[in-house]
Amino acid sequence: MIRNEGNVDKKTIRMIIGPTGVGKSAFALDLASKIGGEIVSADSMQVYKYMDIGTAKPGLEEQKMIPHHLIDIVYPDEEYNVYRFRKDALQAVKDILGRGKEAIVVGGSGLYIEALIRGIFEGPSRDEKLRKELKGEEEQKGKGYLWKKLNEIDPISARRIHPNDIKRLIRALEVYMKSGKKLTDFLTENMVTAYNYDIIYLHMDRNALYERINMRVDEMVKKGLIEEVRSLIIMGYNESFQSMKAIGYKEVVAYLKGIYDKREMLDVLKRNTRRLAKRQICWFKRYPVKKVVNIDLKGKMHFVF
Repeated sequence: MIRNEGNVDKKTIRMIIGPTGVGKSAFALDLASKIGGEIVSADSMQVYKYMDIGTAKPGLEEQKMIPHHLIDIVYPDEEYNVYRFRKDALQAVKDILGRGKEAIVVGGSGLYIEALIRGIFEGPSRDEKLRKELKGEEEQKGKGYLWKKLNEIDPISARRIHPNDIKRLIRALEVYMKSGKKLTDFLTENMVTAYNYDIIYLHMDRNALYERINMRVDEMVKKGLIEEVRSLIIMGYNESFQSMKAIGYKEVVAYLKGIYDKREMLDVLKRNTRRLAKRQICWFKRYPVKKVVNIDLKGKMHFVF
């Protein structure tokens, strides 16, 4: 059962989703300018200061034109997770509505979108010792061990979590081992939603999207992605931080360390970004989309209702 937070009659919020590179930011800016809206970013990387080019963050002029929220709110060495995001996003939406404006949620980070659409639960607290033990079991008994273990306990959660997603596998097992209840049960009983969401999905032909991603990577490098990463390292933000393990940053770090030459770095970065887009496309199929907007390679929009 999904509980409602607050009034039974929930406000409907527009949400723009789609794979990386499809043009969500441009679409959101255009929509916000037409309806008097403000944008709430649901991007797990745009929250970080100093990480601008690799995250395709809206420029300062765009942010001046339309107010943006949840951009540049933490430093690259700070932990920012789905729980903090949900709290921050709901507060931002509340503030926007309080000013008589329309809130537009925009992003491609699946877990962040999930937290708003499906809700989130307050499960057992973190147990670092248990997490370390579970990670050790995966290393000792082989890749896929934790997924098989979870599948025996909670097959529904196992179907939702990729075998390589060690962080989420450990959390699902941690929930069960500390509470005796499956993660699935917690989600069913405790998930809450604050608003209804009118979801707009931006779609592009797969080959065209991949071509656009390849061009965008080249453009990021021209704009100074390598220099941005080098500057972050000089400031003390190295690959040990979660922020620096993101696509666009880990590949450049490897290049700066001499692991890749520039051509190899570009090829790997493009490949990893295309793979991310593919995962996002699969992820977003689970949501009840109200509108689909087909976008061609030149960015022209064709509405499908």
